[in-house]
Amino acid sequence: MRLRALLGGIEITMANRLLVSFSAFAVLAIGVSATAFQAGSQRTPRVSYEAPPELQHTDLPQWPYTPTPPKGTAVVAPDDGEAHHLPGSTKAFTTKEIDGASAVDWFPDSHPKAPAPVIDGKPGVYRACGTCHLINGYGKSDTENLNGMPVAYMQQQLEDMKGDLRHASVVNMGVITMIPVAKALPADDAKEALEYFHSIGPAKWVRVVETDTVPKTMPGPHRLTAVDPSGAKEPIGNRIIELPENFDRTMLRDPTSGFVAYVPVGSIKKGEVLVKTGAGGRTMACVACHGADLHGGGDTIPPLAGRSPSATGRQLYDFKTGARHGKNSSMMQPVVAKLTDEDIVNISAYLASLAQ
Repeated sequence: MRLRALLGGIEITMANRLLVSFSAFAVLAIGVSATAFQAGSQRTPRVSYEAPPELQHTDLPQWPYTPTPPKGTAVVAPDDGEAHHLPGSTKAFTTKEIDGASAVDWFPDSHPKAPAPVIDGKPGVYRACGTCHLINGYGKSDTENLNGMPVAYMQQQLEDMKGDLRHASVVNMGVITMIPVAKALPADDAKEALEYFHSIGPAKWVRVVETDTVPKTMPGPHRLTAVDPSGAKEPIGNRIIELPENFDRTMLRDPTSGFVAYVPVGSIKKGEVLVKTGAGGRTMACVACHGADLHGGGDTIPPLAGRSPSATGRQLYDFKTGARHGKNSSMMQPVVAKLTDEDIVNISAYLASLAQ
């Protein structure tokens, strides 16, 4: 595979049998300043899938809504057909297969047999669920963790997306790529996929680290946050930085390589108070509905513990702005109404620190 960067005609050739090294992928966003990343440059959206204009925001924190690299920053040369490998797997896949409409399954013996909607999708109709959520549903920071989610809850989210009742607060972010899938997904296919993801057990997928400083970051491919190749550090401020533990393996759709979430010092304890007590009326205690262990409250209330903090942050903001206003969303309105940006960071950090 070759990455041709539009930087003075530089061309980088990669023959590594794993994948392009992280430093090569970093070229995708060289020249994008940290300020531009935090401000959030997005491509022209597909308006039909966006929230109504009055529910779109440009003033929200960037950390939950990782943008794609600016258009024209770099182009990727056609796949050269070379197979990639992962430690412990006997499988081999080319870049074309990894980035295709079907999902790759590196470790087929580690999960129940994946049904067709999860691994194959339906050509010309929708991509396989496992391409974005991974074959085991563990997901990435730009998607959501589906493993162990209640079937009825996931079904309702699909219905909300189909009915234009669940959007992202920020243009071209969040569920923008999922809405057309939900609209195209036949009911029988959806049932198969959701029952499969529900059957996948808990995972330790996000490692949470409290810190004052973090690596300088930038938008990476596949809406992932990437470490800036300069190696510079910067204050974490009031945000969460969620990064792949191993960028190369995440790009390969490795379902065994998780994420690290850097959170502000003290945020986990502050989040615990908010989640367990409501902090004197600033919010409502999450444990009241989502269970004392935050592992869910029945068929329609999802588990919160051990999930991606980026995904949690997006959903709290989407409830607060009204971009997410489907069935049962009204129950979340009083929960999020008074939350500050710092509260959302603290809640997301605490929930991610828990075991699924």
